[in-house]
Amino acid sequence: MANNKMFSIETPYVTGLSRRQTLKWLGALSATTAFPLLSACVSNEELNEVSAVHWPILSLPPITAPGYGKDPNLIMPPQTPWPLTLTGAELTLVAVLADIIVPRDGAVPSASEVKVPDVINEWVSSPYSGQQQDRIKVMSLLSWLNTEGQYRAQKSFIELTATQQMAIIDDIAFRKAYSSAAFGKPAMAFAALRRLVLAAFFCSSPGSKDLGYQGNVAISGDYPGPSKEARAHLDSLLVQLGLSL
Repeated sequence: MANNKMFSIETPYVTGLSRRQTLKWLGALSATTAFPLLSACVSNEELNEVSAVHWPILSLPPITAPGYGKDPNLIMPPQTPWPLTLTGAELTLVAVLADIIVPRDGAVPSASEVKVPDVINEWVSSPYSGQQQDRIKVMSLLSWLNTEGQYRAQKSFIELTATQQMAIIDDIAFRKAYSSAAFGKPAMAFAALRRLVLAAFFCSSPGSKDLGYQGNVAISGDYPGPSKEARAHLDSLLVQLGLSL
């Protein structure tokens, strides 16, 4: 992970998606087959089993707004089915973290450039139980990062230099930190945020393109079939499985 720091108190993150866009993205993110594997890896119960220095115990007000039902219209979703909860400062911090996780790479934009923080805001603001579990993790992590910045350099996280920020992230970005008394809880919460950022980024058009995913593309004429490389790969798998003809 690299940090191409763009945001600060003087240059905060600016939202760039409408509620209609973030709700459609939220629907796509919820529907992706990979996301359940990404979202449920660290439960709040597991977080509570790990001791941590100055891990915040937040008392978040419940979100009581109704959802958009069991058969939502994702083509024309409701404009404001629930209020967004992240403050401007929290969104800016999410943007800094998102760009640490997915920095710009040549022509491929960073997570903040495709407005992933807007989607994170929509996700943690929605009233569903899974998203509310993620809300606790994300909000606790943001609070912990600011406290850790004050502890190390008497500054909030976004006021730190890129080097100081990465020193904190390096302490919580790897699985070995899970068993640490000081960094276990923030490491698990950061893993949850990282999964959200990655899932949202690769649901975006630039992210899908970076994966090489083309989606449903019309083909003129007869279907050409798989390439020679794909056939060779399939044949080798069939041989390994004992299914070759």
